[in-house]
This record gives sequence, structure tokens and C-alpha cells, in this order.
Amino acid sequence: MNTASTERPARRALCAACLRPQQTCICRWVTALPNQVEVLILQHPMEVSNAKGSARLLHLSLANSRLEVGETFAPSQLQTWLSPQRRSVLLYPDTEDMALGLAAPQTFDAAWLSEPLRLVVLDGTWRKSRKMLYLNPLLQALPRMPLRDTPPSHYLIRKAHLPDQLSTLEATVYALAQLENDHNKFDPLIAAFDGFVAQQASYVRRSV
Repeated sequence: MNTASTERPARRALCAACLRPQQTCICRWVTALPNQVEVLILQHPMEVSNAKGSARLLHLSLANSRLEVGETFAPSQLQTWLSPQRRSVLLYPDTEDMALGLAAPQTFDAAWLSEPLRLVVLDGTWRKSRKMLYLNPLLQALPRMPLRDTPPSHYLIRKAHLPDQLSTLEATVYALAQLENDHNKFDPLIAAFDGFVAQQASYVRRSV
């Protein structure tokens, strides 16, 4: 009896750390760095298997970080992650509220730099991140930290809709540099990100 049509192809072994196939593992680019400002990464489910995504590399590199996956989070769980031991600030533009029909958010106050801080990052396309914001009122209530005057993006493998759009890793690194007042501390992670981008680009060239 021919069973070829009913047999499932063997699944590729995944790296336990980066969760990618071992042949395309990105752990070589993990750059361990201590960050004083805690980072909470909320990742849209559709980004989990995106080979071009940078959130996992970011999480593995930052000692004081947490990565959670979802689109809508239970308020009680989200409140736990936003514990009052630190002031939570959302890394998000302060000009997106009219489209969402939301009240204008509180913007970041430089006086908070002396407090323990938590940077909340939404990992997804602009459309997905806006939906995550809309579906989670606790995120809407957070003060915003928009990024301005950032360097050009190194994220050459993913099309940006605007010239100042950055990868999740880049945006978080530049925000941390501002919050921790150390603009060179995270340069090694940007350098590692360049290697990650080059690796992903090489797969694209091979498939052409």
C-alpha cells in the first residue's frame, strides 16, 4: 500500500532559545546587555513565526525584559505585568489617537527619569499594534514615549511605510538609550542587529 500521500513531512528541529529552525538559528546574534529600565514586549501572535521579526532577538539580549504573546490580554494579567513597583511608559507615537477615537494620552515627563521605569513595547505592524492598543484599555491609559530624531533604520529586509519607521529592536534600543541617558551602551546590539539583517537577507537572495 502506498502511504506516501498520508505521511506528514518531518518537522524541522527548533532551537530552544530563539524558537527558529536550527539551520536558521539567530542565537549567534544575541548580545547580552544589562538594562536598568525594564522592558515588557507585547507581541502580536502573527509576529511569532515571522522570520524577519526582531522582538525575540531583543528579548534574548536584554537581561531585564519580558516577552508575552497576544492581541487581547486579560486585564488582571496585564495589570500584573504593569505592577506599580515601576512607572510604565508605552513606546508609541503621541499622534495616533484621533484615528482610534481615543482621548489624547499623557506624554512622557522627563522628571520621571529619576524613577524606576518600565518600557512597554508593542511588536507588530502599525495596523496590528493599533488594534492591540484599541483592544486593551490599560495600554491606552499609559503615558506615551514617542521617538524623535532617530538615526535611519538598519531594517533593510522589511518595507517601511514611513521613512522614520524602525524595527521593534531599534526603537526599543533608542528609547532605552534616552531613558538610561547612555547613548552608546546599546551600540553592540545595533551592530548585532546588522548581522541578523544580513543573515535574513542572504536567505532571500538564495530563494531568488
